[in-house]
Amino acid sequence: MKIIISAGGTGGHIYPTLAILRKFQEKEKNLEVIYIGTHDRMEKDIIPNMGIKYIPLEIYGFSKKKIGRDIKNIFLIDKAIKKCSRIMQEFKPDIVIGTGGYVTYPVIRAAHKLGIKTFIHEQNSIAGKSNITLAKYVDLVGVSFKNSEDYFKTAKKVIYSGNPCGENAKLTSKISKTVYGFEENDKLIIIVAGSQGSSSLNEKFKAFLKLVAHEEYKILYITGKGLYDDFIKDTKFPNNVKVVPYVDNLSGLMKDAYLVISRAGASTISEILALKIPSILIPSPFVANNHQYYNALDLVNMKVAEIIEEKKLDANLIQVTINELINTPKYAEMKRNLEKLNTKEASTIIYDEIKELLK
Repeated sequence: MKIIISAGGTGGHIYPTLAILRKFQEKEKNLEVIYIGTHDRMEKDIIPNMGIKYIPLEIYGFSKKKIGRDIKNIFLIDKAIKKCSRIMQEFKPDIVIGTGGYVTYPVIRAAHKLGIKTFIHEQNSIAGKSNITLAKYVDLVGVSFKNSEDYFKTAKKVIYSGNPCGENAKLTSKISKTVYGFEENDKLIIIVAGSQGSSSLNEKFKAFLKLVAHEEYKILYITGKGLYDDFIKDTKFPNNVKVVPYVDNLSGLMKDAYLVISRAGASTISEILALKIPSILIPSPFVANNHQYYNALDLVNMKVAEIIEEKKLDANLIQVTINELINTPKYAEMKRNLEKLNTKEASTIIYDEIKELLK
């Protein structure tokens, strides 16, 4: 089997791609792969280092601030479509897969023009511009959130696959909370605002951490590498709180957590769902189209998470929300609902649907 796969720009696009690719490698003994990505983003280093054939395209995202580059980009897109067409005519892929980022546009368009079967995957609840534009050209769309299906009404077929990125978390080895000085029977709450942290959240959570000395649960608070020194400066935290700048294998540690409090990025949510951990989500208000709020809202509607908007966040609200969750039947209900979620891996769903498409 031959596949061309494309995704670019961020780990949120690239890592689901790799999970899909891993499933194809598992199922197809004679798999041949070409990965088409950007010439200047993170995939240009990640993919070749994995021994996967990589072809870069010079292409950029449109920006209202860079009019000159946008004009140039119109010609680059046309050039990229022609380059992709030549690659496909020579390689003759069975399927072309795109999982987000502007680089997927010329790849999928070229495949469509040549009559090659196509699949795209959307990680966020609010679909990205490239995927929305491509919907009418593709044979199959996979979505991570039920509430994003409406963005793809022009597509031939839409499936609720979930996000394959969560499978990376399931494959990670468990890290015991005892590594961080906690006891095996402790109810550990992990609080994190992404790998870089959030200065706006740190300020509010710092006040909260001072209130929990008499709570039964324990807290591991992850500040973000660049924010740690300021966070701990001149501050003494209760004995049931440990503050660290960063956790190298967070998904491994999450396997030993009772509750997770975090932002609501697509990759984070996919890990929370895959590991079946109740959560309190605080969507970042600084992302395009406020998509993290809608990511979180999907989990709230499934009754597997709580949501607190950052504008409403304060120390007392955090404490009340945690206590209402873990000291009432609500926590057990969340765990039951998480266990009921589709246990079939997202990448398996995608693989099976693509195989059906190719019959």
